[in-house]
Amino acid sequence: MRVIDFHNHYYPPRYLSALQSGESSVKVTIDGDGNPNLHYPGDYNIAVRGHRDLAYREDVLDQHGVGMQVLSLTTPGTHVESPATAVRLAGLVNDEFREAVEARGRHFTALATLPLNDPAAAMRELERALGQLGLPGAMLFSNVNGVALSDERFWPLYEAANDAGAVLYIHPAHPVNVDMMQEYWLMPLVGFLFDTTLAAASLVFSGVVDRFPRICWALCHLGGAIPYLAERLDRGFHAFRECRAHIQRPPSTYLREFYYDTVNFDQGALRLAIEFAGADHILAGSDYPHQIGSIPSMLDCITRLPVSEAERAGILGLNAARVLGITVA
Repeated sequence: MRVIDFHNHYYPPRYLSALQSGESSVKVTIDGDGNPNLHYPGDYNIAVRGHRDLAYREDVLDQHGVGMQVLSLTTPGTHVESPATAVRLAGLVNDEFREAVEARGRHFTALATLPLNDPAAAMRELERALGQLGLPGAMLFSNVNGVALSDERFWPLYEAANDAGAVLYIHPAHPVNVDMMQEYWLMPLVGFLFDTTLAAASLVFSGVVDRFPRICWALCHLGGAIPYLAERLDRGFHAFRECRAHIQRPPSTYLREFYYDTVNFDQGALRLAIEFAGADHILAGSDYPHQIGSIPSMLDCITRLPVSEAERAGILGLNAARVLGITVA
């Protein structure tokens, strides 16, 4: 069974160099092991070798029997920059993603990053990524400097994605009210999950998902709390007029059409997500090479799921191949 890891991250070298040049709002330090540390409000990322070296990463994938990864940028994202810098850095990242796919296409495809703090430029960059660069979609951060993804300023972006039938994959950014999450790593451990949940619920209630039905939506970290809270969202739909203003059917019916990656390695949580959305809407994900990610944990949790072998093959890679339009031999 071919394994496609849908959730993992890559910092391209020219992007890292741009951050270190001083032209970015992101502060970069070098730790005692020679790794760049990217500092931003409430969190920092250690860019270990696996984040930066695709030749090294290919060996890791072969060791674990992972056939392909879907590369994406991770926090802090380009939207923390000035709009002009965001546009330039997003284009740089996507060019490097395309180069990686061209040079190492056996192991990698990629989702574009977008300068989301300039919505018109983000739409143009998505169109370039889908057309000129041949990427299957983009990763969106769950809020854009505090602006919800459901905001109408992003609707032209969604129209372009809808026209193309593109994949839009929602990954958390530093959450709203991040100041409450400074201790105990609460930002990535709790805030990320609820920011994804908030983004998905808002996209549904606002009518965005209904208005743009050809977009393939996917959520990181098993959808945050979406499978757990979906029944409560449906109760809101029936109880509150405002929750019915832009949609004609319960939120869970839209959310079951989303895809959910396995970056929650708990068997109970995974079974709940499968019961909610179906095994055919679950995507293998590792969060490699973050400190909190693990390729072995990804493979182990999927191996132990009480599903049919056909469903397991889907979760390991066939579902992702269908979403991405990849032919699996």
